[in-house]
Amino acid sequence: MAERVLVGGLADHRPMPRTVIAEGRTRAVYRYHSDLAGAAPVLLVPPLAVGGACFDLRRGCSLVEHLVNGGRSVYSVEYGEVGFDERRLGLEHWIDNVIPAAVDAVHRDADRRPVHLVGWCLGGILAALTIARDRGLPVASLTVIASPFDFRAIPLIAPLRPLDTLTGNRLFPAFYRTLGAIPAPVVKRVFQVSALDKHLTKPFAIARNLGDRDYLAQVEAVDRFAAGMLAYPGRAVGQIYHKFYRANALAEGVVTVAGRRIELARVDRPVLVVAGRDDTIAPPKAVRKLVDHVADARFAVAGGGHLGVLTGRGARHETWQMIDAFHRAQA
Repeated sequence: MAERVLVGGLADHRPMPRTVIAEGRTRAVYRYHSDLAGAAPVLLVPPLAVGGACFDLRRGCSLVEHLVNGGRSVYSVEYGEVGFDERRLGLEHWIDNVIPAAVDAVHRDADRRPVHLVGWCLGGILAALTIARDRGLPVASLTVIASPFDFRAIPLIAPLRPLDTLTGNRLFPAFYRTLGAIPAPVVKRVFQVSALDKHLTKPFAIARNLGDRDYLAQVEAVDRFAAGMLAYPGRAVGQIYHKFYRANALAEGVVTVAGRRIELARVDRPVLVVAGRDDTIAPPKAVRKLVDHVADARFAVAGGGHLGVLTGRGARHETWQMIDAFHRAQA
């Protein structure tokens, strides 16, 4: 057992089988295979630096597997590698093109049925802004998980504000402008630092749980997930920095993207907002802010951190059940 912990092999990393149904610039839309699918389709929307693995972490801890086994028609959109050529892509590229095109592809593939969107982290923010921008999209509902809409309610980044002010708000922009992106290794390190206490104590936690194969498999799967993180395009990072972090525009409910004003109050679909009780990147107070701007929204807190609330071992019994109940209520 100790050898397998060191070299891996406890987790079942087989991805759920899927087929590409549509492609475009920084966009691939997948349909997951199922013999039971028949309910309204679900489209999973990840953040920019993450592939579909966040929804399909490992067998037994896969939201995709849960939904497919529950008879859902499940789809995901992925953005692929972000290179220097994509450095000028801003958030409007995903809000105006990528997500609407993915919704349309799923809608057509699923016999013109309305689509349930489920977004994690920045994916939830992009999905909400997409619906607010175009209320004509065939969307049945929106679920956002661990998506911060009030950046001033994130204690993790509070210490950065004095440093940012001290440098005249120039240090971070100079970094991403020079590189054209936030490189994948940096994204991975930020993810690890966000859970620094767990990262530092992980060897001790593993030692205490050497007899718990499911726990060890989860640790292995999360490490593999972190190693697969991608880069963030520079212009999109700049918009996140200036609009979300400095101006805290999401908390105010109005964001200007590429010269267009987008109001979160225009989201006119039922919305489920889920926060992780132990999330340091998107704590419950930061996530809940979306409810203040959307007429038909409900808020819930589930166990887990930033990734754990989506696809941790406890998510099987909390978050996933919330999603199921929410979707049944829209039927």
